Amino acid sequence: MKIKLVFTALCLLPSLVNHVFAADEQSNVTTSAEFGFLFKSGNTKSGDIKAAFNLEHEKGQWRNMLNVNALAKKTELTNAAGETELETTDNKWGIITQSNYSLYENGDSYLYANIAYEQDKFSGFVSQSSLSAGWGKNLWKTETSSFFADVGPGLSYNTSRATPANGTILATTETNISVAIVQAQLLYSAKINDYVEFKQYFVAKQALESDQNSTYKAESSITSKLIESIQFKFAFRADYDTEVQPGFKKTNTETSATLVYSF
Repeated sequence: MKIKLVFTALCLLPSLVNHVFAADEQSNVTTSAEFGFLFKSGNTKSGDIKAAFNLEHEKGQWRNMLNVNALAKKTELTNAAGETELETTDNKWGIITQSNYSLYENGDSYLYANIAYEQDKFSGFVSQSSLSAGWGKNLWKTETSSFFADVGPGLSYNTSRATPANGTILATTETNISVAIVQAQLLYSAKINDYVEFKQYFVAKQALESDQNSTYKAESSITSKLIESIQFKFAFRADYDTEVQPGFKKTNTETSATLVYSF
């Protein structure tokens, strides 16, 4: 519990820095909020809510980024007594923060520090945290596209969830594991035209011990501008863990359609 609180507190630090610098004329702050909702009725009932908040702050040679995201879903299921009731079938949230410092003013190379935390009620892990620092480079940047890549050593802290033979999740049976990792990130973005933008993000957290869990995440998204400050976003995300407990799948995918408000 203490480690979770420490990770969460560290993740919130850049947002506090951004708040302090927001009034500085030399600072550039960009924020956006994302929200999607789906409700089904009829033969089956279900409700899905997806929300996210993004913040970017640039000042001199510093660039700070913060992303908070959450997903919740309730589905109508039939219990052992034959009665139907709405039960939570998906519940997760995560936070990622990163600070980049350009080695030279207007330079392509930078040093970075990255902290991530994710909690998923229905995955093979109660929570997954990571801390990484290293070197990155803006491989190219034009008026319509950019490509960033960074790599560095780090540490991951995972709390795995065990399952008995019948597949019922036991939240009280947990295993905490810390392992050294190498983290690599790629971010490619391209403006197809004045209204449509494509982004491809990939992150790998490779454990240095062969029998420990490594994670790989990828997200592809297309954003279309509806009006000046509102966009429609369609995204596909895939998460892969190399080592999970019996009863859990290694690959999880998510397809979403949301509205994004920039302010």
